[in-house]
Amino acid sequence: RAYRKLARKYHPDVSKEANAEEQFKEVQEAYEVLKDPEKREAYNQLGQDWREGQQFRQPPNWDSGGFEFRGGGFTGADTGGFSDFFESLFGRGFRAGPGAAPGFHARGGEDQFAHIEVTLEEAYGGATRAIQLESPAVDARGRVSMTRRTLNVRVPAGVTEGQQIRLAGQGALGGDLYLQVSIRPHRVYQLEGRDVSLTVPIAPWEAALGAKIEVPTLGGNVTATVPPGAQAGQKLRLKGRGLPGKPPGDQYLVLKIVAPRADTDAARKLYREMADKLAFDPRAGAW
Repeated sequence: RAYRKLARKYHPDVSKEANAEEQFKEVQEAYEVLKDPEKREAYNQLGQDWREGQQFRQPPNWDSGGFEFRGGGFTGADTGGFSDFFESLFGRGFRAGPGAAPGFHARGGEDQFAHIEVTLEEAYGGATRAIQLESPAVDARGRVSMTRRTLNVRVPAGVTEGQQIRLAGQGALGGDLYLQVSIRPHRVYQLEGRDVSLTVPIAPWEAALGAKIEVPTLGGNVTATVPPGAQAGQKLRLKGRGLPGKPPGDQYLVLKIVAPRADTDAARKLYREMADKLAFDPRAGAW
């Protein structure tokens, strides 16, 4: 924070200070040294000549951790190069440019991305989930190790498929952690955005005459009205009964007409009476 404040104050393009350019260079050098433990150690040993010393000198008892320093940077023995290896650890945003002192640092921390799966009920009502996370850490000598952490993550009510949850400062080396949400398929509901659909079986007489039926929603059971003459595949809308949000989603009831089985004499008699008395051809106009 101090660096950003001073950089704004002394930047030659905007500053009116008489010695702005010189002050700006000093601020940049101070920030570059202080933010990197290896550069800070080189500065303590070499003073203002630390830049010359950093090209070839290593701090006493420095352990390269398997990397070879070659003047302008590091090369891993079997990784295909310094930047490729650390990019695989920290993501494409990682920076460690040529001329870096022995060891490395991430520029202000790097964002990290992970995946979290939740149930539809958790997406509806919110939840707290404990997740295990592996993150790279760097010691004062620039060596990388992986650390395992447990985070309690608050899943907000109304989270949708593919949405990202940002946890500030919980990524690699102090960057942010982004959790991409996936919602587990549900046994009875189908999800599209914030809307949910539910297939609702109804009897032929309920479809023909209309009925009041009890149906489940993510917020509890409600009573829905089936209009007279309802058809198979017809959708009934329950406004605001989907996932919470601004606006909230809806729930759709997809009607499915289920005929009773003719497995008794009484049932077969009723079907014969219907066939005789109802002038009904289900294939009329179908082709």
